[in-house]
Amino acid sequence: MAVGYLLWIGLFLVDFFSIALPHYLEAVFSLLVGLLIIQVACQVLVTVTERFAVRMGWTSYVAGTASEILSTLPEFVVIAFLVPVSPLMAFIVAMITIYNNALVFSIYSYFLPKDCKGKYLMPKPITDAGTQVLIAGGALGLVMGLVMLILSSKGHPKHAFEAIDLAVIAFLLLAIFVVYLYKLVRDLGKEEEEVQITLKLTNDEIAERQQMAFKNVQRSSLSRITLLLALGILGSFLGGEKVAVFASLAIDDMGLSGIVAAMILAGFAGMSEYVILWTSHRKKEYGIALANAFGGIVQLMFLIVPFTFIAIAYYQAFVNPSHPDLPILFSVPNILLVIFLFPTFHVLASLLENDHTMDILDTTIMVVLVALLLLLLVVYGTVLG
Repeated sequence: MAVGYLLWIGLFLVDFFSIALPHYLEAVFSLLVGLLIIQVACQVLVTVTERFAVRMGWTSYVAGTASEILSTLPEFVVIAFLVPVSPLMAFIVAMITIYNNALVFSIYSYFLPKDCKGKYLMPKPITDAGTQVLIAGGALGLVMGLVMLILSSKGHPKHAFEAIDLAVIAFLLLAIFVVYLYKLVRDLGKEEEEVQITLKLTNDEIAERQQMAFKNVQRSSLSRITLLLALGILGSFLGGEKVAVFASLAIDDMGLSGIVAAMILAGFAGMSEYVILWTSHRKKEYGIALANAFGGIVQLMFLIVPFTFIAIAYYQAFVNPSHPDLPILFSVPNILLVIFLFPTFHVLASLLENDHTMDILDTTIMVVLVALLLLLLVVYGTVLG
């Protein structure tokens, strides 16, 4: 983290003393420094969650889900900084990152250790509540996409999202997320209870079972956990500010289209989560790794996207309604980003329900599906958007 903060101070001094740098160089440095700080901030926030989970006696999957939620704080900050620069870019970054994370989950699932039948049994939270929210997300994407497609037809007066539209959609998504979390925690509690009863575990054995899930996690005091939390939050804000600088330079000074710049940001934005995923996998903490991988889809769809919609709605209604990006149009790239949620989530849910594992064919199907969307965005989105 010290390296990231030092680099941030270096860029701050360059701005303070008005040292002129080429636009492309300043953009690259801002992106690298911002992502480096965000990556470290995410790791710190995950460490905070793990150490707190040890104190609270959580299961590894609950800890992984909590760490994934907390590690999205940098993404909240990035979106908050991006909205004033380009609300459209904030929208596109949030949506594309969903597909990126779905792709990462599919690829990672293939490399999980298999049993003698070549299978890896997914945790119940993924195959039960997880597939339910995937179906819900896909259905909402299909409905929204079709409505956008119909309203964008020639002659219809409504051709863009009003602030109230975004707020209502955000509320619906958040409602699903709250119920999902409730069902997740409730089902995990019941499942753990059944295991303890079936195995007739004593209190000491139950405590040992909980400790084994976090054998690689250092025990810390609440004061140290609080300090790490403060550092993670600070890193989130500093990194998010630099990513917003990159976005501004890329669009205003380097002439990149919003979609291309958003795809670059979306590609790098998930790097911190992918590092956390790899780190957990190397420690053989597969529950935490899977929770982070799958949570990267669910939290993006039902937490980050609603926050993005609310931020855009507030900015559109109360701050700068005349921004060139506003209102968010029912354009070709926006319709593609929304309507492709249905096939992506439907296929992923179907594959998980099929045999609760992912093989090479399942992974290939997901790769082709996401690649098709990105290809359509690049070829047609920048031309017709």
